[in-house]
Amino acid sequence: MDLQLEGKRALVTGGSKGIGRAIARQLALEGVDVVIAARNAAELAEAASALAAETGRRVIGHAVDTRLDDSVKALVAQAAKVLGGLDILVNAAGKPGGQAPPPKLAAITDALFWDDVDVKVMGYLRMAREAAPYMAAQGWGRIINISGLAARSTGSTIGSMRNVAVAALSKNLADELGPQGINVTVVRAARAAAGGKSEAQVEAGMASNVTIGRLVDAAEVADIVAFLASPRSVAINGDAIACGGGIRGAIHY
Repeated sequence: MDLQLEGKRALVTGGSKGIGRAIARQLALEGVDVVIAARNAAELAEAASALAAETGRRVIGHAVDTRLDDSVKALVAQAAKVLGGLDILVNAAGKPGGQAPPPKLAAITDALFWDDVDVKVMGYLRMAREAAPYMAAQGWGRIINISGLAARSTGSTIGSMRNVAVAALSKNLADELGPQGINVTVVRAARAAAGGKSEAQVEAGMASNVTIGRLVDAAEVADIVAFLASPRSVAINGDAIACGGGIRGAIHY
């Protein structure tokens, strides 16, 4: 299937590594020019150079702290300038989860909660607020917000709250921006396979609850995002797509 992405222009936050980098790579392979953004300038430079060499598309790194409004404004303005406009925004910047046991109630401080929400929820809102006018002016755009399957389960109070909030944000934006030709969707990704020996035991335990028998990798998440970023996805707006390989148990409808 031709995703009709050739010549589109995308901005991907969290694009220097992990799922964000895989998304930037897949978009570039589909013919998209991409600005990737993250906080670490050295990692950005390496990622942009490697992705451009592999895909043959323009891939440009730009540092950002999505907690800071001025930083977000500068990023979006520069991305639109160097790309000649903006068609696609993928919000993938967030504090990593799954690296340690989530804090229990007594250990959840105001600072822990607000820092997490500021990066992921408010960061996504700030990015969309700056990017949407470029898309509205041309009558077409896609905003894809990367969330997590913690929105569907307990076990991480902050993780569940931030991911549910991303879904609420996205649906509100879809209702508001849809008439302007901008679709807004959520991709709920499970923790992606890391592949390191130190991760093997943890990943095996997690995979036992996945119906395909293994963890989904970042490239497979990126395939879903590339479709949602394309004109082919026009029928999907305001909804969340789970791409964790099928978690056993609960029915979601």
